[in-house]
Formats: sequence, structure tokens, C-alpha cells
Amino acid sequence: MVFPGQGSQAPGMGKNLAENFPVARQVFEEADDALGFAISRLCFEGPAEDLQLTENTQPAILTVSVAAFRAMKEAGIEAPAFVAGHSLGEYSALVAAGTLSLSDAVRTVRARGQYMQEAVPVGTGAMAAVIGGELSEIERVCEEARASFSNSQVCSIANFNSPAQAVIAGNTEAVDRAIELLSGVAKRVIKLKVSAPFHCALMKPAQDRLAADLERLNFSEPAIPVVTNVDARPTTAPGELRDALVRQVSAPVRWLESMQLLMQEGVATFIEAGPGKVLSGLTRQTSREVKTLNVEDAASLEATRAALTTELV
Repeated sequence: MVFPGQGSQAPGMGKNLAENFPVARQVFEEADDALGFAISRLCFEGPAEDLQLTENTQPAILTVSVAAFRAMKEAGIEAPAFVAGHSLGEYSALVAAGTLSLSDAVRTVRARGQYMQEAVPVGTGAMAAVIGGELSEIERVCEEARASFSNSQVCSIANFNSPAQAVIAGNTEAVDRAIELLSGVAKRVIKLKVSAPFHCALMKPAQDRLAADLERLNFSEPAIPVVTNVDARPTTAPGELRDALVRQVSAPVRWLESMQLLMQEGVATFIEAGPGKVLSGLTRQTSREVKTLNVEDAASLEATRAALTTELV
């Protein structure tokens, strides 16, 4: 099972789950209590502008993802062989695996969102999605963009998403320079509407603040191996999982390697638990030979259960 990160949010998410599954409703109630305000209302009703604030987006997506996971469990879908989450989604994966409590996780990701937002003044950093183009060429372009500013600015790959997609991040001027240089390398480059340049060296102040918060949390041994973003390998060691969350803030998300590793381990079915189908799309870009399913409401849960039952017959 895989859990989405920032960008999958939309007003209305999770409402159908809460209406149809008591266990999902309990997840929203627990998150509301932990945060001291109704994140459930923000998920169900919006407004979109408030939901898009990083400090709200992160706990909102996590809550919907955990609600989807617990609804699946209640519906009789067996536990997965592995879990992984994209950036923020790694926290959802850790809750699903039993490493972190939901209350600790939602409070931590809300703080994580605030720290990331405050690490870089608005407008100072940028991100861009790079569609097509060899990863080695994209890395070379980032290096050239940094050299244009005598290496005084940051520009690096933030997300290795699929063979066809990467995301770069860094100082606005350096990212803009990289976008110019990528015109002959990639099919398309799209500057993203983000509030901060995630997963690059500019996030180090946020990483240091988050490390102190994570040190205070109880990390239990997971019941399911977790494939971490920073190392793209599975682990069940609580200390390694805590360390991976710290390093993840300023390090690239190695999603492509994570998915390739799981496929090498024999994983043939990927279920995306949470809002949207972003990760399902990335998985299909990586391999057409695996099955992708998603659960974000009662209808998709039933479709997933039916697909899994057919597989077993």
C-alpha cells in the first residue's frame, strides 16, 4: 500500500469514507481532538485556499489516508506486504504500520508544514516538474544552473518520481535558469505553484526543528516493513524510521527507486490509500505489468475489494 503526499488534496476528500465507515469517522474525530480544531470540516468542506496552506494540507491528507487504510482493514482487505508513502505520505505509512500513533503523526506533520513554510521566505524558493528527459541530464542541468550563480544558490532534484517525471527545487533564480536550460532536454517543464522549495538544502532549518520534535515521539516497531523515501529500502527498525523522517526534509524523494525495489521483491499489486490517484499514475509510468488500485471512498474501496477477490480466485 502506498500513501500520497502534498498535491493530492481537494475539498470533499474523506467525507464519503466518514459517512460510510464508523472506523473512518473515528479517525477524523481523533485527528480533530489531537489538533484542537476541526481538520475534518476542512477536508469535507474546504475552502480550498485554507486546505492548500501547507500546515493544513499535511495533517488533512494524512487523516484521509489513515481513514482509507482503516476502512479497508475493517472491510476485510488483508494487511499489505509493504507500505511506503510519498514525502508526507511516509507518516501515513508509519501510522498504518503501527509505528506512530495517529495523534502524534497529525500534530507532527502540522508542525512540519509550518517549519517548511517558515524555512524560506515566500518567493525565495521554487519548484518545477520536469516531464521526460534522462535523470542524469536533469542532474547535469541543475549543476549548470548552480554554476551560473557561482554555486551560491541551490538547485537540485527534489523528487525522482518515475522514469518520465522528476521535480527540481531550489532558489527561484537558479530554478528559473534550470527551466531555461531544460528546454532542449525535457519534453515539458512546469513551474509548480508551491509555497516553499521542498526536499532540497534550503529546508535544512525546517529539518533541524523537526528533528527535535521527532526525538520526543515514541516510535514502535512496525508490523509491516516500511520503504523509506531517503534510502529506498525497507526497514522495521524504529531508530532508522525516525532518522529517515529527519533526513527526508532536505533530501530527495527516491520514489522511482522505491517502486522498482518493491517490484523486484515481487510486489504485483499497489493500492493507493488516500485522496486522488497521483501515485497510481507514477506506478503505471514505472511499469505497466503491475496492477494499480486506489481507495478514497466507499465505491473505490468496493472496486478494490472486488479486484483483489478476483485475483485470489
